[in-house]
Amino acid sequence: MNTAALASAPARIDDEMDLLDGLVPLGGRDILELGCGKAVLARALLARHPDSRVTGLEVDARQHAANLAAPQPGLRFVAAGAQAIPFADGGFDLVLMLKSLHHVPVPLMAQALAEAARVLRPGGHLYVSEPVYAGPLNDVMRLFHDEREVRAAAQAALDEALRGNRWARAAEHRFVMPVRFRDFADFEQRMLRSTFNDHRIDDTLLARVQAAFAPHVGPDGARFERPMHVRLLRRVA
Repeated sequence: MNTAALASAPARIDDEMDLLDGLVPLGGRDILELGCGKAVLARALLARHPDSRVTGLEVDARQHAANLAAPQPGLRFVAAGAQAIPFADGGFDLVLMLKSLHHVPVPLMAQALAEAARVLRPGGHLYVSEPVYAGPLNDVMRLFHDEREVRAAAQAALDEALRGNRWARAAEHRFVMPVRFRDFADFEQRMLRSTFNDHRIDDTLLARVQAAFAPHVGPDGARFERPMHVRLLRRVA
């Protein structure tokens, strides 16, 4: 690879907490995560900053129940969607959306971003981390779950939000994150059999996905690099 290509290649980030921690103050903050899933980053954040308070919203009933069954000091969980946040105005310093904006129904994305603005204090931040529609892992995923349109819609919703008077652009980063699967069974369990999506996997489709996955498997499993796009927005006073 030539020098110009190396200079333009996105950085590799093993732990997204490192990026987030360098962008906004996290200690002693009231933080809201929309579509928290397993709350992996929220739990890691509290391990670093135990004086903060994190609330995780999740619409998937099974995942929400699993979250409630694993309590952690400083962390609470609420069953709700990003488009209808059940909290008063101006109660949070930071709102996180980690690979979740593109899961909001497209007609409700603008409403979800307006809700994030509503619950933020003036000067607070919205951190949106979205996967880019590119790369070998995406090539496998799109065989059973093609997110081209919803990922583009998420970026368009952010662009539109920035044209209004609620938000200012604070930062933007592109990077790649490593993703590892022990084998195809691990991939199938984590990606094809999620609790919040029914991919309608039949034997024929499963065989196609396995065939596309197989070339990436080595002695220590399958390793991918997922390209990511982070946009940090500041709530205008």
